[in-house]
Amino acid sequence: MLYIIGLGLNERGLSKEAMLALKSCKKVYLESYTVDFPYDLEDLHLGKEIIPLKRADVESNFLIKEAKGRKIALLVYGSPLFATTHMTLVLDAKEQKVNTKIMYSASVFDAVAETGLQLYKFGKIASMPDWKDKGKSESFLDIVKDNQSIKAHSLILCDIGLGYKRAIEQLKQAAKEKKLKLDKIVICSQLGTEKAIVKYDSIENLEKQKIPMPFCIIIPSDMHFLEERALESKI
Repeated sequence: MLYIIGLGLNERGLSKEAMLALKSCKKVYLESYTVDFPYDLEDLHLGKEIIPLKRADVESNFLIKEAKGRKIALLVYGSPLFATTHMTLVLDAKEQKVNTKIMYSASVFDAVAETGLQLYKFGKIASMPDWKDKGKSESFLDIVKDNQSIKAHSLILCDIGLGYKRAIEQLKQAAKEKKLKLDKIVICSQLGTEKAIVKYDSIENLEKQKIPMPFCIIIPSDMHFLEERALESKI
């Protein structure tokens, strides 16, 4: 049995169902390559060793082999199926006659509702790469432009290790290249924790801020007056 368990957004985000399942697991693994954790893993207090996995391990047959004949768990920050890799894992396990159980928890896409922006008005999610590691690419802004064409808000997730100052600079450069005018934007940091930050302002003002990881960027589109009211309270 392979449990794929969402950790939620803070160290208390595991469900009671997940805690009970973890007690029966022989090994507990962690998908640790997609997010900068806002807390220490020791704070989970599982009473078991948590073994971090690299992307290659999760994307290989490793976990499925481990789950044959015994119970193991893969912990995932946020919601367990937010990344397509995890759905591929579920499908591969099914093909190999290994049972899986998904245990859900909150994700950043739930938590951005704290901004006051209405979730059903968001379009496709974009990912901003770290140009230092993966080369310069402004393609994430193509998704933003597509969203704006249908008056949808855009959530931009930033690659692990991409610091706030560099992310804002990349956003400014990409917007210039793509000829996309950006007015006020939203910055969200460590959502779901006691240190959560939501800022709404111009890029010029926001780039002066010190924002810890993990964070995301929202480019609002046309807003209902209640959305505007909620965001104006974040200035």
